[in-house]
This record gives sequence, structure tokens and C-alpha cells, in this order.
Amino acid sequence: MTEPQPIDRRTPPPIKDAVHFKPELKPCRRFRLDNGIEVYALEAGTEPVLQLDLVFRGGNWYETRNGIAAATSHLLKNGTSRQSAYGVSEFFEYHGAYLSRSCQNETSNVVLHCLTRHTATLLPVVRELVTDAIFPEQELDIYRQNMKQRLEVNLKKCDIVANRLIDAHLFGHDHPYGRYSTMETYESLTREQLLAHYDAHYRHGNCTMFVAGVLPADIDRLLNEAFGDLPMNRTALPEVEHPVYPSGEKRQRVSNDPDGVQGAIRIARPFPNRHHPDHRPVQVLNTLFGGYFGSRLMDNIREDKGYTYGIHSYLMDHLGDGGWMISTEAGRDVCEATVREVYHEMKRLREEPIPEDELMMVKNYLMGTLLGDLDGPFQIIGRWKRLVLNGLDETYFRHSIEVIRYIRGEQLTELARKYLVEEDFYELVVV
Repeated sequence: MTEPQPIDRRTPPPIKDAVHFKPELKPCRRFRLDNGIEVYALEAGTEPVLQLDLVFRGGNWYETRNGIAAATSHLLKNGTSRQSAYGVSEFFEYHGAYLSRSCQNETSNVVLHCLTRHTATLLPVVRELVTDAIFPEQELDIYRQNMKQRLEVNLKKCDIVANRLIDAHLFGHDHPYGRYSTMETYESLTREQLLAHYDAHYRHGNCTMFVAGVLPADIDRLLNEAFGDLPMNRTALPEVEHPVYPSGEKRQRVSNDPDGVQGAIRIARPFPNRHHPDHRPVQVLNTLFGGYFGSRLMDNIREDKGYTYGIHSYLMDHLGDGGWMISTEAGRDVCEATVREVYHEMKRLREEPIPEDELMMVKNYLMGTLLGDLDGPFQIIGRWKRLVLNGLDETYFRHSIEVIRYIRGEQLTELARKYLVEEDFYELVVV
């Protein structure tokens, strides 16, 4: 037998750039329950835990009045005909489980995290919440009071005000992406409105399930027994149109706190969603521009000028219309200078070649982030969820990797000339 050769510890191992790795999206199993609910199941991980995510088309896009979808989602676990809000919380806590619910623009979620061995015990109560929530009047009263108090506090913060106004400028006040809550929003909420939304978009709504972790051997049967007989997915998803009516005013300054020492800056433009061919290349451009700590915006406005603790740009990846946002808070006296520097960095990207070493740094960052996002079953199923809800498949994932690996600086310059144009952006400063 050949003796193993000793390791020469004076010679460091070769360094391999992350961009040269070839990550794969672990496949998941797809099946349907008796009523047509589509389930995406991923068996992965080492710890005996799982995550079950019930995704309903019950977000802001489908509400009849502002605030109904969010209130319905929040109060979903606050009592059924059999259990009080306290009883529901105690039940999940006793079993070491956590049940969360959230509301987004298009979808609403009910997410269960639990030990695998308790799955069969917990699923009937999850079913109870999505079929028998009663939205007690006293719970709605508490919700109204809490949300109005929170709104009163938030309206004193320039960053919150800026977030509300820039979305309205970009998409329109009446668009689901641009609407924001007022005191009247909460005061006008009624139990009947919540029950109607719940019945249409939960009990009789459109649902997709994503389950991941160390799954019970009979997970198909358990899910089918718990949810397979419910009157969901009986009709096609309703097509609800919301035209975009952006503001005609591209530059706005708002005084929110005369005594404040800091201002909030939001600079945004419309941008296509994931189905557009420029979306994936622009994700690379955005990262270089302002999408990570080593970006141009951070290097200039934080590290060189010292105007802010942090500045970021990102793509607003809604299922429908999208946007490209630059967001920061800066000292009141340097807000205008900060805005000028943002446009200066746009101009540099349009006019100056991108150094190869800078681009390689961005590629390695993006690939490293992607590898981190695939570390664990919940992260992997999250990737699948984004693909499925956007009507995409694993080829999108593979092509995204190819874009990161092979995109050239000249391509990013062309994209900057196309999209990083000052006149196309809405500019808002709230002080």
C-alpha cells in the first residue's frame, strides 16, 4: 500500500474564486393534494425540524379597501370558534412550535416551524386557523388602537415618511404598491370586511404550499388529511388589474420635523420585473453601484464623504411592476450634496470603463451570497418559492449563475446608459 505523502504546510492551499464554483439548486418534489393544492416538498437538513409555508393570493393586490388584507393576516391566529387567541398561542408554544403570518403586496403567508415529530399534532390546528378564524371584535379593537399608536409614532420619523411617499410617487396613491395607511384606514376597518376577505382568499382562495426540512415519511398523507378536502383552488386565480399612475412631480422636498438633524433620501425609477431579459444583468450592475458594502455609493458617500452610515440600492422585485431604489439617511445639512453624489456615481458608470478587478470582486460577492443562500433547507425552499410565485423554473436559477460568471464590464456600461439616467428617477428628500 502506498504511504500517504506528508502535507507541506509551508505552502498555502490555492485560492479559488467563488465565481468559479458551480452551485446547484437542490431539486424538490412536487405533488398535488386531492383538491388541487400544489405542494413543493424538499427533504434536506440534519436536524429534526421542518417549515411549512402556506401561500395564499390574499395580499394587498386583492383587497377591496386599504388595510383589509394586512388586518386579516394579523388577526388570523387571534381566535377561532373553539379557541381564544391565548389558547392558540399556548398550543403552539407548548409544542415548541412557532406560527407566523405575514401580508405582502400580492400574497399572504401562514408559516409553521416545528419539530418533525409534532407535525401530525399541529397540522389540524393550522387547518383550523385557515378555515375557522372568527376575528373577535375585541381583538380588532386592540389591533386598531395599536396600529394607530404605531402610525402616530412612525409619522414623526423621516425615513418612514420617505418610504411611504416614494412608493406613491412611483406607482400612484391608489396602486397596491403605492398605497399607505392613515388613521382613517384603521378606524374604518370592520369585522365584516375581514371575514369577507378571509372567506374569499383563505377559505375559498388560491393556495400553494412549500414544506422543507426533515420531513415525516408520510408527509403527503398528513398534508392531504389536513388540507386536501378544503374548498380551495376550485376556481382560477382572479385577474385583478391595477394601472400604474406615477406622480408627475419628479423632484420633491418635504419638511417633516423642523427640529430634526437627519433627512431621508429616496431616489427611485420604474424597472421591469424578473421576466425582463435585463433584470439579471442589472442585478450585477446594481451590486456594483450600491448593492453591497463595497459598492461605489458606499465608497463615495460613506467612506470618502462621511455623509451617512450606510447607503444602498436595490431592485424592488414585486410580482408585477418593479422599481430600482436608492435609499439612505444623511445629515440634514448634507442631504442635497448626497443626492448630487448619487447622480455623480451614475454618470461615472455611464461614461467610465469598469475595472476588471472591481467587477471580479462583485462577481465573487454575488456568487458567495448565492452559496450562502443555499445553505440549509429553509433557504433552499425559499429560492424555490420565489421561482414558483414568479412563474419561473430552475432554468432561471442556472441562467442567473451564467450571467454572474460571464457578464463583461462593457455590458454593464450599456445598461447604465440605458437605466441610470438622472431624468428617469423620482427624487424625494424628507427632513
